[in-house]
Amino acid sequence: MLRSAGVMKAFILFLGVGTALGSLYTDPDSCRGRCEEPYSHEDECHCDVGCRSRNSCCWDYPEHCGAGEEEAHRRTAEHFSSSHDAISDEELLRVSEQLYGADHNKAQPNDITINPQHRAAPDQTGLQEDRSPELLYAYVNEKLFSKPTYSSFIRLLDNYQRATGREEEVTAEELREQDVFLREVMETELMKKLFAFLHTKNRYGSEEEFLQDLKEMWFGLYSRGDGEKDSSGFEHVFSGEIKKGKVSGFHNWIRFYLLEKQGLVNYFSHNFDGPWDTYPDVLGLQFSWDGFYKEVGSAFIGCSPEFEFGIYTLCFIARPGRACHLSLGGHGVSIQTYTWTKSTYGHGKKYIAAAYVISP
Repeated sequence: MLRSAGVMKAFILFLGVGTALGSLYTDPDSCRGRCEEPYSHEDECHCDVGCRSRNSCCWDYPEHCGAGEEEAHRRTAEHFSSSHDAISDEELLRVSEQLYGADHNKAQPNDITINPQHRAAPDQTGLQEDRSPELLYAYVNEKLFSKPTYSSFIRLLDNYQRATGREEEVTAEELREQDVFLREVMETELMKKLFAFLHTKNRYGSEEEFLQDLKEMWFGLYSRGDGEKDSSGFEHVFSGEIKKGKVSGFHNWIRFYLLEKQGLVNYFSHNFDGPWDTYPDVLGLQFSWDGFYKEVGSAFIGCSPEFEFGIYTLCFIARPGRACHLSLGGHGVSIQTYTWTKSTYGHGKKYIAAAYVISP
């Protein structure tokens, strides 16, 4: 087992099908795009054939899933299909394995050596006790960081003010850096496979449409504080924020390594180590960031930026606001994502509020 890893949580979005079909968003409490989706007790409401007998159907079940064949064909011509374009649990398992296999830029076993040290019991994660005197990352082959997706990702990490309530000032150079990162990840086989899957499910009509939506959902600004546009999905998930005296978000191994190297992150312990014997692995960890504490900070260890970006995007689109169950290298893993509900972009589309891997 690799000494690596992360903790999980999920959050999702349902987006348009291309200019010909228009832009659509699926809420967790809607049946649009979810007809015949398998029953799950985690869902707020249901769209499977048994929901009527359980009295658990979403409010718009009759509109999207109860119509006759002729009406269904008419809706398909206008939007994405109510049933055929739903993303099934089996499809999520299959496509996640494909993305896992396409992570060609991931770290190799000799690229990273980590030292997890103390394993915290469930009742110890909130104690804020440093039980690991040595660094978590004993060695990282920094040649990884010269790869285009890594280098463009790293350039984004210093673009944010970590304190919520302070408005972000986005420069022209920072906007260019966002565009460069998105272009680089879209050149990878992994992201092309993700687009191809979402295209077959009628979520996007072209790569350019997908690219533009990625920029909005991940980098679009919204307010977590006092009305200031102080946050984005990318900042929260990958760079990290400080809110009410605690670390919020911050689920990226590269960010952790670079700050630990500078002496700004202090690793305390871990509460979960994933079952993988190669990278990416998952670790649930406790740490302080410049004096602010993170009780459980899940992270994929050793994955490429495009892998984490792609996996979270997949789950945000397929399973908004609930656990998204995937398969990586034959092992099950779950992602939790959350939508930002207080503001939208485009035609009612929602920003990413959080995304992380869930530990058992």
